Amino acid sequence: VDRHAEVLLDQQHRHFLAAAQVAQGLGHLLHDDRRQALGRFVHHQQARFQQQELEPRLAQAQAGQRAVFFVDAAHFVHGLFLSWLWCVARCWQPTPTGRHRLSVLGALNAITHELITVTTDAYINSASVCQLLRQLAALALPVPITVILDNARYQRCRLVQDTAAALKIELLFLPAYSPQFNLIERFWKLVKKCCLHARYYPTFQDFKTSILHFIETAHVEKKQTLKSLLTFNFQSFKELK
Repeated sequence: VDRHAEVLLDQQHRHFLAAAQVAQGLGHLLHDDRRQALGRFVHHQQARFQQQELEPRLAQAQAGQRAVFFVDAAHFVHGLFLSWLWCVARCWQPTPTGRHRLSVLGALNAITHELITVTTDAYINSASVCQLLRQLAALALPVPITVILDNARYQRCRLVQDTAAALKIELLFLPAYSPQFNLIERFWKLVKKCCLHARYYPTFQDFKTSILHFIETAHVEKKQTLKSLLTFNFQSFKELK
């Protein structure tokens, strides 16, 4: 009887494992289907945005008929940012505590590559975005202004949209999963490369001064670099098969 019971239990166990494997396989198929469906949807959204929204406005900016600004925030922590370092002997690098950070909300001019900024040692919020919009409006440009930004909650809130409408500034929000369309992302990467990699700043003031000086002067001192870096060639992803 015990032997017969063991055989039955063994068969039930094998059947259970087989059913679990089938369920797992079906789960992977469903997950892959959902992922591919999401990929196709994102691809279509990105292509439509690039062709119908982004490229026409950039063409107007190149013709001097519109001012286009790419907006995003960067948060620089006063810590150690290592690059590659080769040495014969072990090298000890001092590092700050990492308790201080500089937050910069920037608006990058798509043509001149100048940056309008709002800076704080705290956090960026909707009030910071409204302040930046007022600074753009204060430029008194003779052409319409378009601001391209992502869908962060503090940027898409009613306060920001009402402020933009009052200032007659167009807000153009990027589609989901599309940071490649925001030129200022490339600029922030350059800032980190030139100001932070393998550099040590003994005080937060030195750290802050270096970053802000680079931001303020980059469109002049790094003109050729920015001309090559901030082209209107945007990465796109082919539709998933």
